[in-house]
Amino acid sequence: MDSAGAAKGTQSVTVGAFNVGFIFESVDSGKATGGMIGAFGGTTRAKSMLVGVTPAMMQAITDAAYADFQAQLKARGFTVADHAQLFAAPDFGRVKAMAAPYEANVRLDKKSNGKATYYKPTALSKQFMLPGDIESSGMSGMGLTMAAGTNQYVVSQFAKSSGQAVIDVVYLIDFSELKRPGAFSMGGLQISSGMAVVDDYSKLKLVSPRGGVTAITVDQPISVEGDFASKQDVTKDAGLQKAANVAGGVAAAFGFGGMRFGKSKTFNFTAKPEYEAGALKAATLANARLLDQLAALR
Repeated sequence: MDSAGAAKGTQSVTVGAFNVGFIFESVDSGKATGGMIGAFGGTTRAKSMLVGVTPAMMQAITDAAYADFQAQLKARGFTVADHAQLFAAPDFGRVKAMAAPYEANVRLDKKSNGKATYYKPTALSKQFMLPGDIESSGMSGMGLTMAAGTNQYVVSQFAKSSGQAVIDVVYLIDFSELKRPGAFSMGGLQISSGMAVVDDYSKLKLVSPRGGVTAITVDQPISVEGDFASKQDVTKDAGLQKAANVAGGVAAAFGFGGMRFGKSKTFNFTAKPEYEAGALKAATLANARLLDQLAALR
C-alpha cells in the first residue's frame, strides 16, 4: 500500500479505467544446478499456452467484473459518479488511449515472461492506463510508460477540478500454477492448471482531488479452486528431445566441461467450460479484497 493517506475522506469517486488482462502464453525457466535436474529428467524451461478462450468470453468476464466492482463500491458507502463526466472533460482529449483490446508482452518476474491481452468494460469508451499498471517489455513498453505519465496528469487535473476521486483498476489473470524445484528437488519446474488474479501485477489506484495517489497492490495470488483447463504436453520431437536431455544431463552430472543442461517442455492448456466462471470469481474476490482496504483507508 502506497500513500494511504491520500484516500482519507474519499466519498465521491468515478471509475475511469478498469482493465482485465488475460495471460495466454507464459515462459518459465529455472537454472539446472550442475546439470543434475536435467540428468534426472527435470524441466528447466516450460512454455505454457492457453487455448479455447474466446474474445467474447474475455469481454463477458471483464464486463461482469466491472459491474460487480461498481456494486461493491456502492455497498461500501461510496458515491459513484458517472464516468461520462471524466471522458467529456476538456483535457481528456489529451489522454493517450490504446487500441482495445490491448496486447502486451509482460515481464512476470526475473524467470518468467508472457503475453497478455487486456480488455476494458464495454461501458467505457476508451482504454487507458496509468504509470505502473503493467510492466511491458521492448519499445512498446517505453511508449506505454510515456503515455501513462500523460494520462495521470490529465486524470489528476480532472480530480482537482471536479472534486471526484478517480479510480484505476488493473487485474492480470493467470491460467496456470508454477512450482519451482527446491534445494533438494530433482523434479524441475512443474506446471499445473490453476486460476488466479496475479499478485504484484493486479492493483487499484485512487487519484485524489488533493493531488495524491493511493495504490493498493495485491501481494498474494487470489486463487480459486477448481478444474479449469486440461493440460497436454505438445513438445515437438519429444523422443529426440528426451534423448538429448538425458545425455546432456548425465554429462553435466559427471562434470564434463562444467556443462549444464535442462529439459524444455511446451504445454497447451485447453480451457474447460468452467474457465469463465472461475475467472470471474477470482476477479470478484479481488474486487472485495481491494475495496475492503480502500474503505478502511477512508
